[in-house]
Amino acid sequence: MSAPSDRRKYYVVWEGRATGVFDSWEECRDQTEGYPGAKYKAFPTSEAAVAAFRGNPRDHIGIIKAIASHKATPAVNIEALPVVMPSIAVDAACSRNPGPVEYQGVDLRTGRQIFHAGPWPEGTNNIGEFLAIVHAMALLVNKQRTDIAIYSDSRTGMSWVNKGHANTKIIPTAANAVLRQLVARAEAWLAAHPASTRPRLLKWDTDEWGEIPADFGRK
Repeated sequence: MSAPSDRRKYYVVWEGRATGVFDSWEECRDQTEGYPGAKYKAFPTSEAAVAAFRGNPRDHIGIIKAIASHKATPAVNIEALPVVMPSIAVDAACSRNPGPVEYQGVDLRTGRQIFHAGPWPEGTNNIGEFLAIVHAMALLVNKQRTDIAIYSDSRTGMSWVNKGHANTKIIPTAANAVLRQLVARAEAWLAAHPASTRPRLLKWDTDEWGEIPADFGRK
């Protein structure tokens, strides 16, 4: 994740080395980078940040909101969009490249989080997007709900899934061994499940519809 723009932001850290409201990206990064399960988000005012810190992070992370140019915009009106229902939206978040990566899936109609995994060290956003898609596919196949579609905003992640191979250039290290095992397992799952047996994979149109509802809201 790159550092935010020069526009003043306040950063809430719900889970990290230290928690609270911080007034610089550098302080927030120091508390969260490499911290397993870190939860944090930027807010435009100190009042909004303090109120968010006192509340539940689930009310601010991974719910249906459009985030553009680091400015909060009105919630996405799913009912007004030409999207397939029922469906799941997936997305990933990664600090730096490589860096800690995690992903999640949410119910597109309600914004309810269906699954979350990570973070794992020394990953990339593309790996997270790939794993998120395969996770959603495997979940729906196991539940015999292949009628539910999956939305992703990642062209790379979708391409890797369609090809059945994660074309990552990540350098193998001891730190990313678990992540690489997950990638290999996802590739094996795709090999064992032809495209015709999987749920539909659809592209989320960010330009027209705003940020995908599974977005972590950390831009």
